[in-house]
Amino acid sequence: MKSKLLVNVIGVALLLGACEPVSKNVSSTQNEQTQSAETSITQASIDNIASSIDIRYTLISNHQDTKCEKTLTDGLCFEAKFTLTANIDLPASGWEIYYSQIAPLHNHDSAQFDLVHINGDLHRLSPKAAFTGLKAGQSIDIIFRASYWNLSEYDIMPNFIVTGDGLEARVIDSTRAKVDPETGLEVLPHVTAFTDYHHQFKRTESDSTPWLTAADYYQRNLATNEGLENDESNSDFAKWIIPTPKSIDVDKTGSVSLSSGFTLTSSAVEASAYSAAIERLATLGFSEKADGVPLSLTIVENNTLAAGSYQLAIDDSGIQVVGVDGAGVANGLQSIASLIQLDKPTIPFVKVQDEPLFEFRGVLVEVARNFRSKAFILDLLDQMAAYKLNKLHLHMGDDEGWRIEIPGLPELTDIGSKRCFDLNDETCLAPQLGAGVDPGASNNGYYSVEDYSEILAAASARHIQVIPSLDMPGHSRAAIKAMAARYKKYAQMEDYEKAEQYLLHDPTDTTVYSSVQFYNDNTINVCRESSFAFVEKVMTEVQKLHANAGQPLTRYHIGADETAGAWLESDICKAFVANNEHGVTSVKELGAYFVERVSNMISEMGIEPAAWSDGLEHTRKDKMPAVVQANGWDHLPWGAHVKVHELANRNWQIVISTPDVTYFDFPYEADPKEHGYYWASRKTNTEKVFQFMPENLPVHAEFWRDRQDNPYTADDRLQTNEKGEVIHRPLTANRKFYGLQAQLWSENVRTDDFAEHKLFPRLIALAERAWNLPSWAVPYNYDGALYSQSTNSFTAEMRETRDKEWREFAMTIGKKEFPKLELANIAYRLPLAGAKIKDGKLYANTSFPGLTIEYKAADSPWRIYQAPVEVTGKVYVRTATHSGKRKGRMLEIN
Repeated sequence: MKSKLLVNVIGVALLLGACEPVSKNVSSTQNEQTQSAETSITQASIDNIASSIDIRYTLISNHQDTKCEKTLTDGLCFEAKFTLTANIDLPASGWEIYYSQIAPLHNHDSAQFDLVHINGDLHRLSPKAAFTGLKAGQSIDIIFRASYWNLSEYDIMPNFIVTGDGLEARVIDSTRAKVDPETGLEVLPHVTAFTDYHHQFKRTESDSTPWLTAADYYQRNLATNEGLENDESNSDFAKWIIPTPKSIDVDKTGSVSLSSGFTLTSSAVEASAYSAAIERLATLGFSEKADGVPLSLTIVENNTLAAGSYQLAIDDSGIQVVGVDGAGVANGLQSIASLIQLDKPTIPFVKVQDEPLFEFRGVLVEVARNFRSKAFILDLLDQMAAYKLNKLHLHMGDDEGWRIEIPGLPELTDIGSKRCFDLNDETCLAPQLGAGVDPGASNNGYYSVEDYSEILAAASARHIQVIPSLDMPGHSRAAIKAMAARYKKYAQMEDYEKAEQYLLHDPTDTTVYSSVQFYNDNTINVCRESSFAFVEKVMTEVQKLHANAGQPLTRYHIGADETAGAWLESDICKAFVANNEHGVTSVKELGAYFVERVSNMISEMGIEPAAWSDGLEHTRKDKMPAVVQANGWDHLPWGAHVKVHELANRNWQIVISTPDVTYFDFPYEADPKEHGYYWASRKTNTEKVFQFMPENLPVHAEFWRDRQDNPYTADDRLQTNEKGEVIHRPLTANRKFYGLQAQLWSENVRTDDFAEHKLFPRLIALAERAWNLPSWAVPYNYDGALYSQSTNSFTAEMRETRDKEWREFAMTIGKKEFPKLELANIAYRLPLAGAKIKDGKLYANTSFPGLTIEYKAADSPWRIYQAPVEVTGKVYVRTATHSGKRKGRMLEIN
């Protein structure tokens, strides 16, 4: 998977356990009058409970060390409560509530309710015999403690489910997620707002993370606006192409009129290479016309330049694009699109020579936990091409869902693509991650053969390689349950050979284990030959899909991460190890054996393997194919560079996937109302992504801080243990990384719009770092070095240059790119407005100059902010899109 909720890493926590309930307005006399435990429950009763009961979640404190279980999660836990309010009489028994929570239980001692972990994040709350019901209007608190911290109001999953024995399950209305019609943002009405800095915002006593106010954002935004705000003379949009070209010369004496259009000529360039880019130009107001400006497209091969390189010249003779290949031609056209400012009728004369920094410039979209529509993927491909990203890592198989049709294995999508209320996983998967009970909901679904073929065709037209991923052997619960259903179907027909053909688990395995996401049944049994038959079948079919769609499958991402401690009590694995099969002499070697065998299997099919760094670190280089892609996802303050450098020194292709800055499911800012997990980073805004130096991981210790906003040290020097054995060495001289990838995991990203909110504008900054090597980047020190807040490899001059370029980049996004995203109907995130009141006047700004700012004073309507203005009473500020149709989250000015 890669949500990375490691048992010692979790930065999120949901509702676990319960302590002694505290009743409100419930006397013993009243309880005696409540319905008895013998009251029968009907479907109508369940329906009434679902529509009437109010469930409220309230975080009490993140600091409950004295009440935690010392043997669990380093003795850290938080305390919270459910409040159940009966709006009609609540029966004493016959019903139970299922809900999703992520953090493991520490303790509970409720006399009236049981809270039980089912599997994964699914839990059950049910009344005990001591509970005698509630009368309408009565409430009861259930206090509980769970591991680590709860730092965001979005940690709590929606869609609690009520059901009874033999009755249909219903989602409890008070726990349904809603969407704010003005902002488009998800709202969870059942969560009490966080207000307490010490108990609800701080992770630990040593947490130094500031909870920024509108005034704090105003002060921070001043640096971005310095020299640019309200100063068009410094706003030289003519030279601003994103991602920044290697070189650009601007001739301010001439320009091309967009309204004149262009006349297209090409020299031996297939239309399929540039048609998508031409279509985008037309959407931006620059289209093909019979008497337009000459636009010539040419390919001139040049082996000294990277794939996708191009030259662009715009002058009084017309426009010339010369690419080293079809991708280069398309990239040159996208640079023309980048020059366009929607409210200006011309583009300037320029000369551009350009080539990418990294060959691999990618984005992972995980559609397994919560499905993303085909339309979302097609829109994303358009934007990837616009910013010269060329790899879509499509993660389609995980514990909570299987999202691609595989001919011959219908169970994968019949069962694995949907969640409903089936705790036996026979007709669908259990409703993990607050999925609700409707198998037809938008967070369920899959790509049919036709859908996937359309995605591949659209990607090819935009020079984007689709890299499919179906995680294994861990994170495979959806596939395991689907193949178990297939087994049952054929076993009932007494066709046992076919039943066991693709079986992925050992029915005799009694191993008790818990995966990182607390599943006890999510790991493929790697000792079964049927497991490898399944992999071969799936890969053969996926390879056919790619071939038929015209994009050959040349790389597949195995996943291989976070494999739990399975197989210990599997009879098949015991025999496998005892017989020394395939050279495996210990259960500990089974994970590496699986990765090695699958990697070589697909390599023989002409497919290069890719996997996460933790799945690859135990493999043997001599047992792996020559070409291996390793995604390095480790956390910077915990020495991410150590593992990344070790794998790079194997001469493998390293794709930097550092969670501190490339995990776009993380929050933009450190605020309880910001959405996302935060196990590695509390705040990952667009400026932080812009600051990233992917070729030099340890240097970030000089200017970034850890997840509690405290300094850390990164030691990249040669290191040995007490035996003199090398335990870390710097990168081998001149070793370079292969690429950079953004990650969008979807555990609590439930809508397509919210996925776009997560991606944009951060993805634009990542495209900048994947394409352009800035002058301020610190070159990697191949001799090794120690980095901290007191070292100075990143000089003051470098910082000044970086910050100046950020100001220009932010202005470009605010004034040029946001309008284009809005035109494409992309629900990008609107930043929080900064504001302060001084001498009775409101001063406001934004991190992306050019965006609209609105303010509201007292009970007056919202107004557009243009200059400092007198205000009285409570004042609120927010940003808005250029059209004003969508608003950002508002802040009150304190």
